[in-house]
Amino acid sequence: MKNLFQRTSSHWVRYNEYEWKTAENGMLYLTPTATAQPGIYDPLSEYQRLILDAIDIGRMESQKKTPQEIQKAIQVFAVKYGLLGLMTALPTTPNFMDYEAVYLPKNHFIREESMPTMDYLDLFFPFVKPDVVKRGVESMWNIQNDRAMMALAMTMTDKPMAVNMSFQREYAEPYEWIKQQFIDIAFTYLTSVLFYEDYDTMTPEQRLLMQQGMEAFGGNAPTYRIALLDKPTIVWDFHSLMLGIQMMFSFMLTDTEKPIRICKHCLQTFVASRPSAVFCSPQCKNKYNVYKSRAKDKKD
Repeated sequence: MKNLFQRTSSHWVRYNEYEWKTAENGMLYLTPTATAQPGIYDPLSEYQRLILDAIDIGRMESQKKTPQEIQKAIQVFAVKYGLLGLMTALPTTPNFMDYEAVYLPKNHFIREESMPTMDYLDLFFPFVKPDVVKRGVESMWNIQNDRAMMALAMTMTDKPMAVNMSFQREYAEPYEWIKQQFIDIAFTYLTSVLFYEDYDTMTPEQRLLMQQGMEAFGGNAPTYRIALLDKPTIVWDFHSLMLGIQMMFSFMLTDTEKPIRICKHCLQTFVASRPSAVFCSPQCKNKYNVYKSRAKDKKD
């Protein structure tokens, strides 16, 4: 997978400040602060660190981290990369504003197979409702008195309306939903690791169960186009950061030359420079050897 994303591009929005707020229904949400400023960046330019951060957050609950620690890690992640875009990741199409109802495949969070479009929007705008007028399949969205939001919407006019709306300062995502997405990524990674490490000790039924679990991973496929920039460039059209994470993670998970590893000493994930690497740095290797040597001396 050498330089897989060297000639690719994508765009997403992140704010410089996020906060946790509790809605009237008791759900905890992450949302940009009232004074947060948006910025546009390319997730593909830092895809390795993005995926490693996602896996590490997904492992925190199994490592007995407190909810406060997990929330802080997710908040830092959002400042670095933005919210996941769950509003457009869950439906069958990001163009759901063109329909009277939103259609939903099976997911962790919403049991209904479909729901009215305006009711669906309410799930992601629990504090300030967007100024949307919907008549059947026609929608009109107004932004007033916020020049930064107006400029952002105009900049991202090539995106579906719902994607553009998810970039607005009033948009919010539930904590439990965000956390579950990270857990799914970490679970998928660890399933892959255990499948090959414990293959000889597993029964055929256990192997089949893990293979079927892996097949369930993924979402809607992203689209792409070719842009003639300073060089021919693949431009990925992610309608959610979550979709981009799934795609980037899939490529990294199947990379045999530079695989994702968990450091034998500090237990953090890293991208190995070679398939046999088990330490994320020379420092961790030295610390591990010192620890083993001291443990051996005590035993003797």
